[in-house]
Amino acid sequence: MKKRILAYLAKIDQLLKHPPIAVNYEDEVKKHLVQIGFFMHERLIHLIVTVLFAILSVGVALYCVADPGIPMFLLFGALLVLLVPYIMHYYLLENGVQKMYEQYDELLARSEDQKKEATFRETFREDAAFGENVKSKEGVTFDDEMRK
Repeated sequence: MKKRILAYLAKIDQLLKHPPIAVNYEDEVKKHLVQIGFFMHERLIHLIVTVLFAILSVGVALYCVADPGIPMFLLFGALLVLLVPYIMHYYLLENGVQKMYEQYDELLARSEDQKKEATFRETFREDAAFGENVKSKEGVTFDDEMRK
């Protein structure tokens, strides 16, 4: 999972730094939301497991204080060996998802800009087509008509 989230974050960072000419940001936003959902689910599962291991570790530590014994100290050591990597992995997932939120905001902004640009171009084409139609039918352009 670590390789996957780091590779995905790098891929989106690369897309934002050096976008291809024909990138469709609306599609990228949809794909990104799916990935955010996957990683949020993974983060939730790891949060639950990490909290359970932490509670169990505290319980075993308290038991070790109340009734010291080698088997309980070994159990406590084993729980800590498992708890530390879980915390590190959860930290990676949490920070990765937070970074994905930032990437989503940037992708969404670029998607909106792309829509505005497409709308402007379409409007410009319609205006140009209208001016050409007026000229071809009546021999004057739209601008000539507006100056009268």
